[in-house]
Amino acid sequence: MKHLVMGTAGHVDHGKTALVKWLTGVDTDRLKEEKERGITIELGFASLKLPGGRILGMVDVPGHERFVRNMVAGAAGIDLVALVIAADEGIMPQTREHLQICTLLGIRKGLVALTKTDLVEKEWLDLIREEIREFLRGTFLDGSPVVPVSALTGAGMPDLLANIERVAEGVEAESDVGLFRLPVDRVFTMKGFGTVVTGTLMSGAVAAGEEIEICPLGVRSRVRGIQVHNQAVEKAEAGQRTAINLQGMEREMIERGYVLARPGTLFPSSRLDCVYRHLSGASRKLKSRCLIRLHTGTGEVMARVILIEREELDPGGEGYAQLVLETPLAVVAGDRFVIRSYSPVTTVGGGVIVDPLPAKHKRSSTGVLDEFRRLEGGGEAERVAAVLARSGMGGSNGPSLIVRTGIREKELGKILEGMFARKEAVLLDREELKVLSRPVYDGLQEAILRELQEYHGRFPLKEGLSREELRTMLGLGDGMGQKIFGMALRELEKKEAILAEKESIRLRGHQVRLKAGMEDLRGRLSQIYREAGLAPPTAREILERFSDRNREMASLLQVMIREGELVRISEELNFHRDVLESLRDDYRKLLLREGEATPARFKELTGLSRKFIIPLMEYFDATKLTMRTGDRRILRERQGKDGLR
Repeated sequence: MKHLVMGTAGHVDHGKTALVKWLTGVDTDRLKEEKERGITIELGFASLKLPGGRILGMVDVPGHERFVRNMVAGAAGIDLVALVIAADEGIMPQTREHLQICTLLGIRKGLVALTKTDLVEKEWLDLIREEIREFLRGTFLDGSPVVPVSALTGAGMPDLLANIERVAEGVEAESDVGLFRLPVDRVFTMKGFGTVVTGTLMSGAVAAGEEIEICPLGVRSRVRGIQVHNQAVEKAEAGQRTAINLQGMEREMIERGYVLARPGTLFPSSRLDCVYRHLSGASRKLKSRCLIRLHTGTGEVMARVILIEREELDPGGEGYAQLVLETPLAVVAGDRFVIRSYSPVTTVGGGVIVDPLPAKHKRSSTGVLDEFRRLEGGGEAERVAAVLARSGMGGSNGPSLIVRTGIREKELGKILEGMFARKEAVLLDREELKVLSRPVYDGLQEAILRELQEYHGRFPLKEGLSREELRTMLGLGDGMGQKIFGMALRELEKKEAILAEKESIRLRGHQVRLKAGMEDLRGRLSQIYREAGLAPPTAREILERFSDRNREMASLLQVMIREGELVRISEELNFHRDVLESLRDDYRKLLLREGEATPARFKELTGLSRKFIIPLMEYFDATKLTMRTGDRRILRERQGKDGLR
């Protein structure tokens, strides 16, 4: 059986607290100021045992207009409402506002308790009942029971209890995302226990001893104990009014509006995408970028409304919006909210959150509007695809997908497996369930090919683009960015679209082609190096000699080195291949004949200065012709046969 919470609603001094006391035996006005003033200021809690044995959690809310913010916090998480209307006063301003708030929060079941019937005549009572039925026409309470009662005499109370039981039986269980979430509506300290928080457990379950996280603080604690309906329990479930004793937490660290969750399952956000409805009774239009008071869960924060399609919204209008919050909140797709104007403070509208972790949007963009439509009205697979598309190259993991779609983990897994099979998504990491949109992944491959095509066009003499330079150009960072990049390159190689050789990437069809006149320039360059023999010009001297064609010469040097016509032995020194091979033969013969060579002996062989001797001897070491022992060189192949001398 689903655990249910019933809340009161209605104008100040219409008898909500007296009604709760009669039904439950609990006086929910616990504050000294409440006793002195005779009005409810803070939320009150009790439990109600129905005739059939079912126990409901009860939330008594304040009715005064100054405390509507507290009323909204109490209405979060209730399943059915008892709208309390005093027979001697009838429908009043907060009666209307509270009903609007309940409607905006998605409450769909309830009844009317017509109180203080002992103060009016029967004819007046009949008139009030008819007025109430007309007032409720077209609302979620249309046709609901209107039960006359008196908390003073007890008249009508058995009938009220029977109607509450019937209405409770008709409350349908809403989908439970499965994430443990408890929005905090009260924090206090108990002697001998420490800090205790209470709230209606919105979804999931929690057990004693579990580690929890307090959002948006990011601070962790452990559940020391749990109470439900004033009874100690080992586990609390969705729908129950729950008190949790937190280990090692100071009372001052927590406040109403915070949310208890399992670590790493909720993500505080300063932007919320939503579908917003402006109340038809609002006194003015809602203008984009206006400052408002946002109520969701038990929290209230200041925010600005950015309308997506227009600059203002008429009373009764509905549209897409992004809420930019002054203080981050931790919410889930599907959560409802209420908006109250900044000044004067009154309820003006509300709606439902469709993405709690969005980026900043370009307003009126066709793509953005399409995403909103899919998130609002699409099937579960459509919503997942829309969130993945929004996640871009960063991808999304299991916990964030649950938060951004409102889909349970098990159902989400099935949807993703289907998307993988249809090649609509790419699995990056199964353990973390890290997923990337296939269109985004395909877009990355297209971007790789486009960048290479452009690069080859700009640098036709270069073989390819370095792997790291290409990754940087695409804006892919370390970690998962590197992984996605590597996957895309491997797939493009399998498609035979690119060639990846060591650290160089090129299009498969790319070949170095010299432009007209470049072959002549290459011939001249080759001749310079041949004629220079063992004392070639440095790369800098070559560029200075051809200062009017610097870029072409730099590219030509790279091409000739890559193709082996020139051999690079240091950053500045290149030798013609034939010249170097001839020296190699002479050097080998010397070593075979004399067994070793010193820099001085190498100088006698070549007639070169130290500028060339040291780089050349080190080059022959690096290319395995020789081996250095002290300041001498010996032939590596002889050492392999005879051992060191």
